Amino acid sequence: MLDILSNGLLKQFIAVAILLSMFISLLLRYKNPKNPVWAYMAFFSFIAVAFDLISIDQISSAVDIEVILFLVGMFSIVSIAESSGLLDLVAWRIMITSKSIYTLLIIYSMTIGLLSAVAVNDTMAVMGPPIAYSLSRITGIDLRILTLLLAYSITIGSVMTPIGNPQNMLIATESAIKAPLITFIKYLLIPTIINLLITPLLMIKLFKIENRRIEVGLVPQELIRDRRDAYVGALALIIVILLLFINDLMSLLGLYHIRYIGFIPFIVAAGAYLFTERPREIIKNVDWGTIIFFITMFITMKAVWDTGVLYKPLNVLAPLDSDNIFVRVFQITIVSIVFSQFLSNVPFTKIFIEYLKTFKDENFLTAKDWIALAMSSTIAGNLTLFGAASNIIILEALESRYGRTISSIDFVKLGILITAVNILVYTPFIVIIR
Repeated sequence: MLDILSNGLLKQFIAVAILLSMFISLLLRYKNPKNPVWAYMAFFSFIAVAFDLISIDQISSAVDIEVILFLVGMFSIVSIAESSGLLDLVAWRIMITSKSIYTLLIIYSMTIGLLSAVAVNDTMAVMGPPIAYSLSRITGIDLRILTLLLAYSITIGSVMTPIGNPQNMLIATESAIKAPLITFIKYLLIPTIINLLITPLLMIKLFKIENRRIEVGLVPQELIRDRRDAYVGALALIIVILLLFINDLMSLLGLYHIRYIGFIPFIVAAGAYLFTERPREIIKNVDWGTIIFFITMFITMKAVWDTGVLYKPLNVLAPLDSDNIFVRVFQITIVSIVFSQFLSNVPFTKIFIEYLKTFKDENFLTAKDWIALAMSSTIAGNLTLFGAASNIIILEALESRYGRTISSIDFVKLGILITAVNILVYTPFIVIIR
């Protein structure tokens, strides 16, 4: 039996079976959403270990502890902010700032997008549906439209910083990018703002939304449920952003700086727990299912990559053998968009990073190559529901809390246009900016 399993061809067959099963399980899950996505990924990691695609002794090196602690830290900080009532305040601010439906949709898109850039897309996917529901209930805008715009805005907004989503954090920590926060913002800030503006305008046109004045007849109650936690959550988030920015500046100046920036949010959160009103509740509200998803995803993707089954397809679609940065950006974008629909963007990014590490001349890859990977692997989430874990989190909330859903076909119909426009906006900035 061991001789059979040691056969490389058989291991590749099992790896392909795992990848196909991942895609099929996502499809079937929408008919029976009882089992969460993380449970499927956990099972696939078990299969990978059971069939010796990866040994138990290799698990410690397969799991990226920096990314895991980054997520724990960010989820904790956002949990503090959410439980304190800051999100209700955000929804109210969006409404009172808007004078019309069109203005509301634009401000809604910009607010959700910018928050996603600093609070991790998956956490905004958890926090966003209640905001969308509140806006729908008060303004009369179709909840489906607000939910779709929520999903697109979260994806777009999370593109522009290394802390916006897990795949960006992977790229920031495993690439040779100097000062990742500043580098990401340099290439991606302006096109992100443009896309956050264009997307609601496209949806207004496609859904033929009529403009009208918003009459907010509600008198706001005390939105902040716990002022101390609100201050702690806001302060913790500000400290994380400042530390990342200062760390990047020190890196550019050649001064001592923190190399493993993913640990920063965790340490800040560790210092904040004691000052919250209910620390146990804060930890309880952390999205541990997503944490399990990423731990088991690291195990599964490492096992699949080590079989070599994905190397040839990646090498054909993205040989990266051109000195022309436009060609390389195009290759990276195409392969990211396609593969992310089957693997979801975080697992794909992990695999593609391993692929990039196979190039002998590491200096051949520039910051633009890595930024192109961050952009395209993230924007892939706007094409289909399966392209990003944040989409699935939003869909689960929509179905379980509000009894509504969005079909995969409806998402793709709009997603094709949104994704194409997003890429057309981002690509020139990545290629042209020096």
